[in-house]
Amino acid sequence: MLINHPLLGPRDASEFTYLGDASLMNRPDWQAENAVQAFHDYLYLRDNPAGLHRELWFHEQGDRSWLVVTRNTLTHEIVSVEMASEIGRSGGAAQ
Repeated sequence: MLINHPLLGPRDASEFTYLGDASLMNRPDWQAENAVQAFHDYLYLRDNPAGLHRELWFHEQGDRSWLVVTRNTLTHEIVSVEMASEIGRSGGAAQ
């Protein structure tokens, strides 16, 4: 599988580490009244979607950047690749 890195171009998926659902970028507020329950859900309750899914990938054997890859989990087709830092900066946290 090739991941089209926004800065470096097409790279083999073996250069990356898959880190799960991109919504994990949205950590719960540790000071919230329901922080214990929110962190429990954040850590242990995960979806297992079939179809389009936004995922976090780390370019471990390259520039060490974090990417948000939108991928079809049924076909492995990659629809889009974005720098995670750009998503965080724009306020458009991963859904």
